[in-house]
Amino acid sequence: MASITASASPAMQEISSKAASTTSPDRATTAAPAPVRYRPSPMVIFSACLVLLGAGGPLLLRVYFVHGGERLFLSTMLQLSGWPLLLPPICVSLFRRRSQGVANLLLPPRLAGAGAVLGAFYAISCFVYSLGSQALPLSTSSLLLATQLAFTAVFAFLFAGLRFTPFSANAVVLLTIGPAVLGVGPGSGKPAGESSRTYWTGFCEAVAAAALAGLVLPLVEVAMARYGRRTGPAARVPPPYVTVMQMQAVMGAAGTMVCLLGMAIKSDFQALPNEAATFGLGKTNYYLVLIWDAISWQLLNLGIMGLITCASSLLAGIMIAVLLPLSQVLSVIFLHEKFDGPKGIALVLCLWGFASYLYGEKVQKKREAQKIVEQQLAKKTEDLESAAP
Repeated sequence: MASITASASPAMQEISSKAASTTSPDRATTAAPAPVRYRPSPMVIFSACLVLLGAGGPLLLRVYFVHGGERLFLSTMLQLSGWPLLLPPICVSLFRRRSQGVANLLLPPRLAGAGAVLGAFYAISCFVYSLGSQALPLSTSSLLLATQLAFTAVFAFLFAGLRFTPFSANAVVLLTIGPAVLGVGPGSGKPAGESSRTYWTGFCEAVAAAALAGLVLPLVEVAMARYGRRTGPAARVPPPYVTVMQMQAVMGAAGTMVCLLGMAIKSDFQALPNEAATFGLGKTNYYLVLIWDAISWQLLNLGIMGLITCASSLLAGIMIAVLLPLSQVLSVIFLHEKFDGPKGIALVLCLWGFASYLYGEKVQKKREAQKIVEQQLAKKTEDLESAAP
């Protein structure tokens, strides 16, 4: 009907407008609003793309361990130390905004302090993840890391006011069962020559890393909501992306300081030249792996921060889990890891959970938008009735 009206002649449109003007208030009240289409924010789409581009981070971290890398604090710092790459775009954005008369775009002090504390806590999560990655194949550690969505959902419910829907609850259940199937499967993907004790220790460490990451994401959302409010010309919902980059830079800098302290205690700086000389891919490739791994993790972290700030911590957890199929493909192609039956079942369950959550979010957003339209229509109808003689 909308297309027919739009293509009608001017005379027909005039007749239609006159007919609409003579429509009774009762008919206006009963008129159904037009269906609303849910369209995600461009910032959300951009952040999701950054997360996907950062899929090489876990792969390169596994490459580091497979070919002779043993420094846990170094591997942890790789997941956090890419934050200096954000300084040029932050400076350019702040300069441009200042020239436009928007001067208060720096992080509020309390938000910066909260970001520093959360960055140090996130460094602990990354360290535990490195412990698990050292003992597990990439495909196994990636599937276990997918359980962070369940932890994110629980902590977001406790701290960030998340409301469960049937679709989100179904996704959480499926994403919990998937790694459980992986853990009890025959062989469970244990690498050749590795003891069962070492494997199960790494298994528990990967689950612990998922729990810590699941706690950090909602806490970041709470900190941004509580301390990140702005007033005046800088006020915007969602906030500008320069705020996202600043928050990520603060968390990355704090986490890097924790890692540098650990490296100093463990004498990692003195051991790096020897490790590079004995690296399985060569000395040059050793440093290239470190550099590109830090860049990949920074893309991933920035995308996660953008999703938390512009959407929710649960959506950030979903996108982390979306990396699972891509990590599986990359590990099979580049690391020649086997993909057996239990991993296939776990992968199907995880993908099923992802699809359930995404469909539920689409339905929920459409319902909320439709409700807003109906409320606006009802208000306009009341105004017309009150204005009528």
